[in-house]
Amino acid sequence: MKIYFNRKHLFKEIDYPNRYCKKNLFKTVSVIFGVILGFLILLKPFEVSTSQQKVNYIIICCFHALLPAIILYFYFTALNHLRAKDSENESWSLIWEYAHIGILLLSTGICNFLIRDLIYLNPNNWTWRYLWEEVRNCFVAGILLYFFMRQAIFYFDSKKDSSLIFQFTPLPPQLENNTTNTLIHIKTQVRQDDFSLDLNDLLFAKAEGNYINITTCNNNRLNIELKRISLTQFESQLLPNRNFFRCHRTFLINMHYIKNVTGNSQGYMLSFDHTVDQVPVSRSQLIAFNALYQELLPPPKHLA
Repeated sequence: MKIYFNRKHLFKEIDYPNRYCKKNLFKTVSVIFGVILGFLILLKPFEVSTSQQKVNYIIICCFHALLPAIILYFYFTALNHLRAKDSENESWSLIWEYAHIGILLLSTGICNFLIRDLIYLNPNNWTWRYLWEEVRNCFVAGILLYFFMRQAIFYFDSKKDSSLIFQFTPLPPQLENNTTNTLIHIKTQVRQDDFSLDLNDLLFAKAEGNYINITTCNNNRLNIELKRISLTQFESQLLPNRNFFRCHRTFLINMHYIKNVTGNSQGYMLSFDHTVDQVPVSRSQLIAFNALYQELLPPPKHLA
């Protein structure tokens, strides 16, 4: 029987999980400590002879629950610091998450092996057999607990409000009625790559490493061009114009060309005319997106 494996799902770019962000990290490690401690005390998944225990079993469970919590806290604190320093390379996907979880489980297994002399009276503590046993146990229990907690997070998220935060109606194409010149010159790091862009034509731009894909529409004809400039540099040259918004780490949009918005408090998906491509609004940008949309809405017409 052929097994279907969706590789694209693993590599698809997603928002950096809130649970690993600095403001939520202590809460995350506290939950992990509590779950692991309860798991070890209630289920006793790994048999150990009581004659080999130097300390009470509850204390041993506390050691084994505290270690992964401490490792995770300092690991993601360092990772968050590195991500903040390199703002142009903050991509995240499921494959990245699984890789980091694998590193954490391996580190926890090695640390559990190193503290065996503190909690177990066994002359064979410092053997390859027990190193393998500790690492194996961490991966078996860690993977089960990780996916259990992911399912719990998914369940509680699904219980949240699933409706749009506001009622969306497309903004009028105000730029088209602007009598000022909307053709601007975009400067890149290499002068020969400089280019001109009509702001009336821009739908959205997508980051591709140190390049961007610019999607424009002129006379109902869609055009996509690759330009050698980072999205941050491109955005900085559009700053005076409030019609453009960085809705995601890799996307910048023209607010006046959005035709439909779907989603909920976890994030939006934006649709445009003349293209089937959709643009995400990250969870962290929802408030700013909503505020700018309300600001750009034309004032209601009053009946005479």
